[in-house]
Amino acid sequence: MNTIPALEIKRRGISIVDDQIESGPVHVIKNNRPQYVVMSEDRYQAMIDDMNQARELCIKASLEEAVAGQTRQGSAEALIREIFSAD
Repeated sequence: MNTIPALEIKRRGISIVDDQIESGPVHVIKNNRPQYVVMSEDRYQAMIDDMNQARELCIKASLEEAVAGQTRQGSAEALIREIFSAD
């Protein structure tokens, strides 16, 4: 994992991230914990595209289950009762 302290960015500017970002996202450390992630625009767009594709696949699978009759209707209250009665 590429990391850089936030204070280092403050001192030297964001250009310090340029070298590290070539090998992947850079985690910015603030108060001794990762707080932010900096990545290239290409990597960000690829991540968004992957997330959108995964969401579409989930929706498609849900629709296929509904068409196949593999769903049932109920209320949130009934679902909660079912979950807690399974114990």
